Amino acid sequence: MTAATLLTLLSINLLAAISPGPAFVLCARTGAAEGARVAAMVALGMGIGSALWAGLALLGLALVFQVLPAALTALKIIGGLFLVWIAVQMWRHAPEPLVDLSQTPAPRSALSAFRLGLGSQLANPKTATFFGAVFVGLVPPDTGLPTLVLILALIATMEAAWFAFVGRVFSTDTARRVYGRTKTIIDRAFGGLIALFGVKIATS
Repeated sequence: MTAATLLTLLSINLLAAISPGPAFVLCARTGAAEGARVAAMVALGMGIGSALWAGLALLGLALVFQVLPAALTALKIIGGLFLVWIAVQMWRHAPEPLVDLSQTPAPRSALSAFRLGLGSQLANPKTATFFGAVFVGLVPPDTGLPTLVLILALIATMEAAWFAFVGRVFSTDTARRVYGRTKTIIDRAFGGLIALFGVKIATS
């Protein structure tokens, strides 16, 4: 694989990561509500989740979905329901006051945040189809294992870094002040968006 091909692959992946979706909404809300450190662990989970889907695409999962569309449908429904569950939790806890991170520890542990990020990213099996399409066109069949491992590591790092950045931006004092004044409205709006994404994934 040439350096130009690798750059093209990573650029496509970055554009896909930047596009609005449940991962962006979840990291933005986590940064505002629970701080940059918790958001960074959510972002790490998302990066690992993307790398897992990419690895499965390399193993031919996207082709399996084409041959057995019922498997993709089932995973999409399960993933969509998981995102709807996250949305329901946001809606239920929206009226709770914003935690003062300078006085109390983060309300979510690092492991819990990582699991949330990983689960939310794995909730979208269409990601495997996306990676399958990209890899079929750009990754030569004879690409060596070290190069494939490098690609997966770069995908994980790139997505984790982007979503950690999103969480950091929304964790600033200004963002948290705005969020604190309108927490119920924002949480329910974000919850509504994630629910819509979940329904879209489950029904598309």
